[in-house]
Amino acid sequence: MLCLSPCAQAQSSAQNLPTITLNAGIHNITAEVAQTPQERATGLMFREAMANTHGMLFVFERPEQQCFWMKNTLIALDVAFVANDGTIVNIEHMKPRTLDSHCSSRPVRMVLEMNDGWFAKRGVSAGFRLKGAPFQP
Repeated sequence: MLCLSPCAQAQSSAQNLPTITLNAGIHNITAEVAQTPQERATGLMFREAMANTHGMLFVFERPEQQCFWMKNTLIALDVAFVANDGTIVNIEHMKPRTLDSHCSSRPVRMVLEMNDGWFAKRGVSAGFRLKGAPFQP
């Protein structure tokens, strides 16, 4: 029987997702796009780090209240709940390896996860409008 180390498991569980470029003002974001139920369920689980300008955009079929938790997620993240036009509805801070629920304050179809503090360091808060292909009419 083969037993993988936690590091090997983490590296083997990283998803190979398509990426897109989003803009938060002058700041570019390289976002992996999680669109299927399996991709969204796995998200950023087991990753030990994420590049500072990278994130993950979760795209759902229809606007609903979206709730996220951090089970098996090893890095602290901020999560922005995003309306169809790119407007950030609310941002929540999420601690690693917790089951605390972090929810959108109203129905949204997209959610963007970035490293802890990314939004605050750039002055991005609720009401800010992100730019990029997913937010085009």
